Amino acid sequence: MTTEARPRVGGAWISLLSVANLGLWMGYFGPLQVLLPEQVSWFAADGEETLALAIVTGFGALVAAVTGPIAGALSDVTTSRTGRRHPWIMAGALVGGVGLVLLASQASVLGLTVAWCITQAGLNAMQAGLTAVVPDRTPVLQRGIVSGWVGLTQSVGVVAGVLVVTLAADEAQGYLLIAVLVLATAAPFVLFTTDPPLIVAAPPRFRLRFSRDHDFRWAFATRFLVQLGNAMATLYLLFFLRDRIGYGDPENGLAIVVVVYTVATVATVVVGGWISDRSGRRKPSVILSGYVMAAGALILAFWPAWPGALTAAVVLGLGFGVYLSVDQALITQVLPSADDRARDLGVINIANSAPQVLGPALAFPLVNWLGGYPSLYVAVAAVTILGSVLVTRIKAVR
Repeated sequence: MTTEARPRVGGAWISLLSVANLGLWMGYFGPLQVLLPEQVSWFAADGEETLALAIVTGFGALVAAVTGPIAGALSDVTTSRTGRRHPWIMAGALVGGVGLVLLASQASVLGLTVAWCITQAGLNAMQAGLTAVVPDRTPVLQRGIVSGWVGLTQSVGVVAGVLVVTLAADEAQGYLLIAVLVLATAAPFVLFTTDPPLIVAAPPRFRLRFSRDHDFRWAFATRFLVQLGNAMATLYLLFFLRDRIGYGDPENGLAIVVVVYTVATVATVVVGGWISDRSGRRKPSVILSGYVMAAGALILAFWPAWPGALTAAVVLGLGFGVYLSVDQALITQVLPSADDRARDLGVINIANSAPQVLGPALAFPLVNWLGGYPSLYVAVAAVTILGSVLVTRIKAVR
């Protein structure tokens, strides 16, 4: 576990980091929530959209699972005069932008899969740098509030990404706008913050002795299961509004649900991090957030109506806001080594990307053969509760 002291960071640094993360999440969620499902519906036969979308997002998540740790390990030993993290943040934004531009012209499952894999490779390299700068620069007792602001950008990024692509003239313009925003938000952080260079060169260490790091292992399991529940719940939300609820304009309905969800998240994400910093306790907040999110999933399972969807959005947002602010701060306190933190955070980020592979594999049979959307959201509730409770196995953090 890393315990080295750090001076407190200022509001300008937190703001620039948050803006860069906002662009990152827009790059992820604009395509995932709207553009990819819409493109799939162009050429997939009726009833096959969910399988086609699972293929595209599944392969993209596999690329993400590989790219994050590799980019992180290389970032840990980068000796550029501009620093260890900045080169990877900007290069990742550029590659991610290229992938988004390529997505705009695809009209087949194969083309979408290849372009989405390129996008995921770039965005995950960018994320490897952005996540590592938090433990690089912030003291332990400020990480809750910093993680809260950064976590807020994930929810705002969902709304902003959905709104940008929904208001765009067409899907191609939506992809181009997202690509520009990814680059425009990353550049100020790289240009106007410092990133001390690594003085002594060393070979990258790709191997992590996962089985020996008890707390790190359980932190991974906690995030994996909570994110698995989130992936299962959100991937088919557009189809849920269209097919189960019968909402007349599902794209507009999705935008409304996302806005409601984000407002609820904003209500808890920053204050949740502040409270955990003041108390020094992370685990109770993670457990509480899991139960609240599970309650939101059960509302979707047993109240498949438009008012139920809005109510679930509020409950899920309140729970996820607390989870976002506290989980990342907790993870920075269980990293095995300060020298390999970007690699280790890249491994942790597999717990974000791998559920994008497993989530569709689990959700598809539940929706199509094993009871439909009620079964899906009951499973989401069970997985989320299990993930949040496993945080009790972590010993080094209260």
